[in-house]
Amino acid sequence: MTANGRLERAPAVETEAPALLSDAARRAFQLPVAAVAVATAMLVVGLVFSLTIGPIDIGWRQVVLELVDRLPVLAADSGLTEQQEVILWQWRMPRAVLGVLVGASLALSGATYQGVFRNPLADPYLLGVAAGAGLGATLVIVGGVDTGWGPFDTIAGAAFVGALAGVGLTATLGGGPGRAPATLLLAGVAVASFLTAAQTYLMQRNTDTLRQVYTWILGRLGTTGWDEVLVLAPYLAVCGVLVLAHRRHLDVLRLGDDEAASLGVDPRRVRVILVIAASLLAAAAVSVSGLISFVGIIVPHLIRLAVGASYRIVLPLAAIGGGAFLMLADLAARTVASPAELPIGVVTAFVGAPFFAIVLLTSRRALA
Repeated sequence: MTANGRLERAPAVETEAPALLSDAARRAFQLPVAAVAVATAMLVVGLVFSLTIGPIDIGWRQVVLELVDRLPVLAADSGLTEQQEVILWQWRMPRAVLGVLVGASLALSGATYQGVFRNPLADPYLLGVAAGAGLGATLVIVGGVDTGWGPFDTIAGAAFVGALAGVGLTATLGGGPGRAPATLLLAGVAVASFLTAAQTYLMQRNTDTLRQVYTWILGRLGTTGWDEVLVLAPYLAVCGVLVLAHRRHLDVLRLGDDEAASLGVDPRRVRVILVIAASLLAAAAVSVSGLISFVGIIVPHLIRLAVGASYRIVLPLAAIGGGAFLMLADLAARTVASPAELPIGVVTAFVGAPFFAIVLLTSRRALA
């Protein structure tokens, strides 16, 4: 075959590529519209019912009218009493918003980890976040130094520092984000085991604090105002924007490091940025809510099943879907055993453990 023959066929390939890309782009654009609508509808419905259900009855129509009345250009008379308004805006609304922020942070963090390490089982909790946060919180609880003062609560601060320390130790032992995913996951297992052992030792030596420690470990969204929301919101705003800004880079990384480098993407730099951002998201969420498991695995996988594997789509939907999922889980935790309240971590574990088993079974070939 002559060189001229090769040169003559090249333009034909180039003319076909844009058509294929445009068809794929159209399909990728059409599917998320329905997915965004469903996720947003779940978020809105969950919010309304979260504000409605509780010991003090507030009708859903009153809730809707009250929300409309708070809009700058609309006015509506909800008919709420002063007591109901306090309950709605100082108790139920902060809890619902906190659930949205925590769920969005955990789901976005989990999806980012899965993209960075190209592993469907990658999750911030598997990399030492949970164990580090648990140890940090336990140290403060058994030491009796909890200030309990809003955003400067020492349990939250210790859990945040412990979570970051756990991820940092895992990354150090695993060789950093540039190493093989299996190596990092094994390092995470080792670090989590060690930190959990240290936490167990402290709990056994201080049995009088067991109830408080277990309450924190099982996760909760109980608030006394907007303090926890104000703590988490800046992390989600900054780190969430940073992650979403790199969502196309995650799609490029799926091709492999060599191919990504040939396209002008520095794989190591992108991984370091995303791991730091995802770790901060998970650490901040854990610090204000305790250990709420499986959100970072369930939500991203459900989204992939619905709209495909492109992180350009998965990451934004993970944030919306994660918020909706955790708010609905909190609603279940408040109503299943009413008037008692289940720890929200128990609800997510009931849903997430079977789902995790399914993901594990379908991923054995990839991990082998």
